[in-house]
Amino acid sequence: MERLEKISILYVDDEINNLNSFKAAFRRDFNVLLATSGREGLEILENNVIHVIITDQRMPEMTGVDFLIEVLKKYTDPIRILLTGYTDINAVIDAVNKGHIYYYLNKPWDEQQLKIIIKNAFEIFTLREENKILLEKLIDANGQLEFLLRQKLIS
Repeated sequence: MERLEKISILYVDDEINNLNSFKAAFRRDFNVLLATSGREGLEILENNVIHVIITDQRMPEMTGVDFLIEVLKKYTDPIRILLTGYTDINAVIDAVNKGHIYYYLNKPWDEQQLKIIIKNAFEIFTLREENKILLEKLIDANGQLEFLLRQKLIS
């Protein structure tokens, strides 16, 4: 499938070096937006169409899971990925159950693996959008058929 625009990624991490590394690695392939906190990430979501969200788990004030829970309250479309330098099984469980993540990755990331994961996440995003459009068309066609059936029954 051909894209006219780049995949938009929001990467949230409180460590500036990680943000800079991520942007340097992926800016040529993707539209990368960066946030240093969950609150800043939520502000970016208000003003941008985001396809994939990648967030660090361990951040001050708001963990990655807490951020994803907040995201889900208003933005259900972006595909969510949790990235962490720590293996915390409770965070993984919470991320899956509460944050509805697509993928869980450990730091440091492998650039090629992460690029593939992002592209696969975008494919899921695109398929969901196409399904919404098809469902709307099906509902419209069903409504038209019901109208025609009523007209036929009345005549």
